[in-house]
Amino acid sequence: MKIIQFETWWVKRNRCLFDQERKGAAAMDWDVLVLKLTCDNGLEGIATCLAARSGAVSEAYLHETIAPVILGRDPHDREKIWHEFWTIDRHLTFFPVFLPGPIDVALWDLCAKEASLPLYKYLGAYRDRLPVYASGNFHATIDEYVQEALHYKALGIKGYKAHPCGPVEMDLKIHEALRTAVGKDYVLMSDPVAEYTLDQAIKVGRQLEKLDYHWFEEPFRDFELYKYSELCRVLDIPVAATETTRGCHWGVAQVISQRAADIVRADVSWKDGITGTLKIAHMAEGFGMNCEIHTTTMNYMDMVNVHVGCAIRNSEYFEYFVPEENYQLPMKGKLPIDSDGYISVSDKIGVGVELDWALIAENCHSYKKQCI
Repeated sequence: MKIIQFETWWVKRNRCLFDQERKGAAAMDWDVLVLKLTCDNGLEGIATCLAARSGAVSEAYLHETIAPVILGRDPHDREKIWHEFWTIDRHLTFFPVFLPGPIDVALWDLCAKEASLPLYKYLGAYRDRLPVYASGNFHATIDEYVQEALHYKALGIKGYKAHPCGPVEMDLKIHEALRTAVGKDYVLMSDPVAEYTLDQAIKVGRQLEKLDYHWFEEPFRDFELYKYSELCRVLDIPVAATETTRGCHWGVAQVISQRAADIVRADVSWKDGITGTLKIAHMAEGFGMNCEIHTTTMNYMDMVNVHVGCAIRNSEYFEYFVPEENYQLPMKGKLPIDSDGYISVSDKIGVGVELDWALIAENCHSYKKQCI
C-alpha cells in the first residue's frame, strides 16, 4: 500500500452552523483544513486540521513541507514517519502544534480500513463507549454558567466543566453558584485557563475541595512546573495539566517526573496524533495516572479521540465541547451521545464517521492536490 495522492480543502467556518443562542463568548471560529490521503489500492485516510488564525499558513506547511514526506510512503510506516516529522521540526521548520497530528490520524485511518476494522479495534479495544461531560466556554455572567450546566444536566450529560472567566473573586462565585444549582452529587470540574499566582490557586483549590469538584485544571501555564508541583503537594483535589505542554510525551514526562500534575492531558490534534496521544497515555498508565483526552474543537477529530479513549483504560471521560454546533463543521451529523450521557464509538471501519462534502464544497476557500 502506497500513498499516491495528497489533498486538502481549506474550509471557511463563517459561523455557518453556529448556535447563536448558546454560543460562548469565545467562539473559537477558526477555519478547518480537511486532509485526504489516497493510496494505490483506492483506500482513503481522512483527518481535519485547525487553521487557527491563518489557513494560508497551515495550507502552505501541509503542501510544501509535509506532503513531500508522505507521498510514496507506506502508511504502515507511521512510527518512522512520526519520528521524521520531529526531526524536520527540530531542523528549523517549527510546525504549528496542531499540524503533524492530523497526518498521523489519516495514516491510522488508512491502516484500520485496510484491516477492515474500526479504529479502536485496530488500536486494541478496551471498551466501546465513554461517559460525557460538557465543557463550556467563557461567559460574562454567573447565570450564563449556571444555565449552561443545567441545560446539559437536563440532557443527561454526566458532568460539567466550567471555564471561569476571572478574576479570582468571580471564579469563586461561579464555582459556588454551580454547585448550588446542580446539586451535591453532580460531577463538576473547573478549568480557569488561568494565570493565577500560587496563593490564588491554593485558595481556589481549597474551595473546590469543599465543593467536591472532580478536578482542578490548568490554573497556571503548563511550563510553570514549580507552581504545579507545589499545588499538587498541598491540595487533595486532583490537578490536571499538560494540555498545551510542547514536546509530546517527552514534555509530559518532565511534568510527571517533577510530580507537577495528578492527571495529564492529550488529544489527537495538539499532541501529535494517535501515536503521540497513545505514548502519553501509556506512559501515564505506568505511573498510575489518568490521561484525560481533551477536545480538539473539531467534531470529526473528537470522534478519533473517542476511538483512542476506548482503546486505553486510564481515561475517565469524553470532553464534549459545547455548544456542539460551533465545532460540527465539517463532520456530517452530530456526535453520537445518548440520553444516558454516553458517547459510543463507531463500529464502521476506520474512524467510521462521514464528512459533509456538500458543505465543504460550499464553504471551500481553497483546494490543493499533489500526486505521484
